[in-house]
Amino acid sequence: MNRVMLIGRLTAKPELRYTGSNIPFARFSLAVNRTFSNNQGQRETDFINVIIWRKQAENVCNFLDKGSLVSVEGRLQTGSYDDKDGNKRYTMDVVADSVQFLESRGQSQNRSNSGYSDVSPYDYQNAPANDINVDEDPFADFGDSVSIDDNFLD
Repeated sequence: MNRVMLIGRLTAKPELRYTGSNIPFARFSLAVNRTFSNNQGQRETDFINVIIWRKQAENVCNFLDKGSLVSVEGRLQTGSYDDKDGNKRYTMDVVADSVQFLESRGQSQNRSNSGYSDVSPYDYQNAPANDINVDEDPFADFGDSVSIDDNFLD
């Protein structure tokens, strides 16, 4: 069985894109707090790449913003690509079947205006830069457009 269930906050506003056959999709990163504290007493955060398709992708892009609290249910998908230096890179993404909005738009705006986060004392926005290895980001080399074969969808 391949099922994933996550609750976290979007690290950036998702961007709507389209395949060559005009099928909408969006990619976003979800900051998910771990359930335990590290040796310094802080809760660490995992940054998980998510892809969502069709109408739900449109809804995510229209109604969510950086910091929005959501639950994601889907499956893990692995892949690989060769980076610009010819090194093989491996990816793991959650392909979302469902994204549930866990706070109202007003709650999200109030939280972002006040800088308050009600999920964890660990603030992923102020995390040290070395916690995220950009060299391992499978989307770092992507330009403005992404072409995905329709056979990839189902």
